[in-house]
Amino acid sequence: MKLKLWQVDAFANKPLQGNPAAVIPLETWIDAGLMQQIARENNLSETAFFVNTAPGRYDLRWFTPAAEIELAGHPTLATSWTIFEILAPELGTVTFTTRHSGELIVSRNADASISMSLPASPSQPLESPADLGERIGAALAVEPPKEVLKSRYMMAVWNDPATIRSIRDCGDIARVLRDAGFWGLVATAKGDEGYDFISRFFAPDRGVPEDPVTGSAHTILTPYWAKALSKKTMKARQVSARGGDLICTDDGVRSVITGTCALYMIGEIYV
Repeated sequence: MKLKLWQVDAFANKPLQGNPAAVIPLETWIDAGLMQQIARENNLSETAFFVNTAPGRYDLRWFTPAAEIELAGHPTLATSWTIFEILAPELGTVTFTTRHSGELIVSRNADASISMSLPASPSQPLESPADLGERIGAALAVEPPKEVLKSRYMMAVWNDPATIRSIRDCGDIARVLRDAGFWGLVATAKGDEGYDFISRFFAPDRGVPEDPVTGSAHTILTPYWAKALSKKTMKARQVSARGGDLICTDDGVRSVITGTCALYMIGEIYV
């Protein structure tokens, strides 16, 4: 079997920035085990597979190197870019049907950016276990966060953006997450350098020690910071080594995440 593949850097203004995603169109769905093997072989944070079901409508699934996941923002952005720029340039809007996150509507903007309407994930305080904050701080070699919250992922909030930038995984954050019943950690603080807020994201149990830029994490960050800052639209930065910029708009039950993409590679795979 021969499949086309595009590798697209999402939330990037040019190649080698943002978060790389593999984008693979299918005529019909192939075995999930094979998709997982392909994602493991690609060894990127996510590989997106999609099937065209009607004009402007697609079924979409995402795989990390370790597992299929329920929602992924940056490969959705990369898939949309591939459709808009290469596969169906006549389209201005596409609708993705997903297995666990409903329909995702994505639009192309006049400035070449792309806006994704994703289900918002409000957060609530996470108060157990009592030493969770201290364990998070120790695992990331920083002071304990000022608060820990639960949502799609665990989220830890610090006061100082310099703390977020200084985080280094000392190898124990996977255990901390596992013990609390999560697989992903969002670390965040109020922004600096012209950004409203900054963040980082860690998901070692899904084969992603640190994700460069995480769209799904911003479905938690957007409602949280919109309330904290009393702002509807915010400029965000994920301060990983590659880094990436996002425009985040709180639209009630939806978080609208906007970014740009850059093509890195076109290829074919043989399986």
